[in-house]
Amino acid sequence: MARRHVAQKRKVLPDPKYKEELVTKFMNCMMKHGKKSAAEKAFYGAMEEIEGQGLEPIETFKNAVENSKPLLEVKSRRVGGSNYQVPIEIRPERRQALAIRWLIDFARKRGGKSMKERLAAEFVDAANKRGATIKKREDVHKMAEANKAFAHYRW
Repeated sequence: MARRHVAQKRKVLPDPKYKEELVTKFMNCMMKHGKKSAAEKAFYGAMEEIEGQGLEPIETFKNAVENSKPLLEVKSRRVGGSNYQVPIEIRPERRQALAIRWLIDFARKRGGKSMKERLAAEFVDAANKRGATIKKREDVHKMAEANKAFAHYRW
């Protein structure tokens, strides 16, 4: 494997409504089969739902993403014939990507209602530090804490 060039980071354009790059990244992750308009409809609908509850929508969304970001995760390392779960710190881009992915996944897994209602509920729960996304982050942190003894295998 050649390791000469580092992949260039692409700059995402801010979304037209809120002028936020994070919103664009979220919608791009939420999009399936290239249907950006469906992702936009669900996201902006969720923002309207949050506004209908008397909350500031973009602040709630940013808090939800911030509260969902994990600090540590475990990676498998093979040392001397055994596999160890080694806790490592996560770089900021991956933290954000994991938080976005978890918010979308757990919103999709919520029962019943339309996607905009499920997304809005997941954002409000995550912003208030409860819900499935926050539980996932806590589970990842617990796993890293439990395997702290193997931290010296990190490289």
